[in-house]
Amino acid sequence: MERAQPLELFGHTILPGTRQHLNIPVVKLYTDTPIDLRMEVIHGRRKGPCLLVTAAIHGDELNGVEICRQILGHKNLSKIYGTLIIIPVVNQLGFIQQIRYLPDRRDLNRCFPGSSKGSLGGRLANLITTGIFPHVDYALDLHTGAIHRTNLPQLRTDLTNEKCVALARAFGAPVILHSSLRDGSFRGAANEYNIPALVYEAGEALRLEEASIKLGLKGVMRVMRHLNMLPKKPVKTPAIQPWECNQSQWLRSSRDGLVLLHIKQGHLVKEGDTMMTIVNPFDASDSESIMAPFDGVVIGLSQLPLANEGDALVHLAKVSSTLADTEYDQEVIEEVLDLGVAQLPVPENQD
Repeated sequence: MERAQPLELFGHTILPGTRQHLNIPVVKLYTDTPIDLRMEVIHGRRKGPCLLVTAAIHGDELNGVEICRQILGHKNLSKIYGTLIIIPVVNQLGFIQQIRYLPDRRDLNRCFPGSSKGSLGGRLANLITTGIFPHVDYALDLHTGAIHRTNLPQLRTDLTNEKCVALARAFGAPVILHSSLRDGSFRGAANEYNIPALVYEAGEALRLEEASIKLGLKGVMRVMRHLNMLPKKPVKTPAIQPWECNQSQWLRSSRDGLVLLHIKQGHLVKEGDTMMTIVNPFDASDSESIMAPFDGVVIGLSQLPLANEGDALVHLAKVSSTLADTEYDQEVIEEVLDLGVAQLPVPENQD
């Protein structure tokens, strides 16, 4: 295998076979306290691809931060081929304040590719796109749901891109959902640099959830082995065969009231199944049920049992009728969430 060359990053030289912690200045607080973009760069002795892993682009999304921390402590990184760049907390200011957005209330994931003379978010995004993306071959961006909203571990990517599909299947999350590129997003900017990118969504904001973290950690390591960045190892258990879905829809409350959910995360449902009932807390006879508009798998749920009319309550990904007819037990998805290794029921053909 060809020996790697030194890597130049933000004026720092990272030699092959070394790892280096970089603090790149971004902004200062009112108190003149500097806020840096902090990253760990592991540069292998041997040539290989460069993988970028980011977390906390939204400052209140914590599962990805812990995934990054566990990756950095993984003993196999000493055997790496190529380069691993990890940014555990992209949005440091939001992270400090335990909020999703930047102090100016902008969404950092709508600020890419950014500008060196733009807003705070634009400048931070520009630092990543101009300083890091030119070195990167693949990218993984780690997210969770919002506050009071949890996501089944899933990947969002472009299912028309063969490299993205291969990465997603290697990762091993229960669901791969096609997601069009959005202006201003990290993934959209990565695409401009021809970087295949995945977004891993799992869990809820301001929570550390062991199952989501464990599956995410295993997924990143599987991707690295898929890219030949780490030595292959025998697989003791079957890899997850994911559900690949091209369409999803949030089911919204048709009225205000208390929400009685009749499904769980990962449940397969048929068109017409009752998903939830919205009830009047002051009238036992006043209720309204909401049905599944198509055959699907539940990939997101509101955790708040109170709803105003129009609130998003259940996220349903569309699956083929064949899959919806599959004999299925909720214990399957619980095993996935506990171990990240279960074999999911999947038909021969998926929509």
